[in-house]
Amino acid sequence: MWKQLTNEQLSEPAHEYLYKSAEEICAGTSSQRFSALFSMASRYAKRTPVLNPKIINGVSLALWNQLELLRVALLLTRRDLSDDHFQADFEALFRFADEGESCALYRAISLLPDPARFVWRAGEGCRSNMLPIFNAVALDSPFPAKYFDDTAWNQLVMKAVFVETQIDRIQGLDHRLSPELTRMALDFAAERKSAGRTLISGFWLIPGAHHKNAVSELIKDRWAESSDEERACMVLALGRANSMDVLQELTSDNHGQQVEYAIKLSLEGRTKQSDLPSYLTDE
Repeated sequence: MWKQLTNEQLSEPAHEYLYKSAEEICAGTSSQRFSALFSMASRYAKRTPVLNPKIINGVSLALWNQLELLRVALLLTRRDLSDDHFQADFEALFRFADEGESCALYRAISLLPDPARFVWRAGEGCRSNMLPIFNAVALDSPFPAKYFDDTAWNQLVMKAVFVETQIDRIQGLDHRLSPELTRMALDFAAERKSAGRTLISGFWLIPGAHHKNAVSELIKDRWAESSDEERACMVLALGRANSMDVLQELTSDNHGQQVEYAIKLSLEGRTKQSDLPSYLTDE
């Protein structure tokens, strides 16, 4: 997989280092030597975007940098990924990892054999107070939606709201919405209202079709004081809940071009999480 992962993605120095190191790793190296090769990758690749982002095994490389990609590829060259001792070796790499190394390790989890072995470790990443590490676990990866239990999943989504990251990039969100997650979101919105603070656009993906009346009341309460961009996202939420009567009520008066475009999208049924960026523009 490591060749597929890096094909046309790395600079020439990084590519050369990868193939030279892969020969050594495949021949057999100690845990200490592998750790050194993993760390020295920073000499050959920078934190610049990958050259041609693509999707591998459901994992999007859109937010990856070349150094992360090189390190993940080095890990995937190991022949012992399925062995019993690998889990301990993998965990040991986190012990002295800096932020960049940790991000690469967390990004690798979805690409490892039997990734369910690493649920606890992924959960640790979600509890990190460093946003890049949280994003490495939460965004553009199928792992959380597939392997997290309801408690861990709800915590991940609500933390994404709190740290104001790109919620539409949490894969599988549409399929794991629930009444409990919506209740948590409504409680969060009430707290923000009391503090006089706005909600990020991705927040409006969370209610889905649950607690429709409470969500409608929340939107009515915030509508008058909201910007056109916020209103557009509320239109998305109403469309996802199929609350067309409330949508018609709120948008019966004059409104801006962005809200007009949002209504068009909603009426066309374009209300998936992947549609959110379209609501943030007016065409």
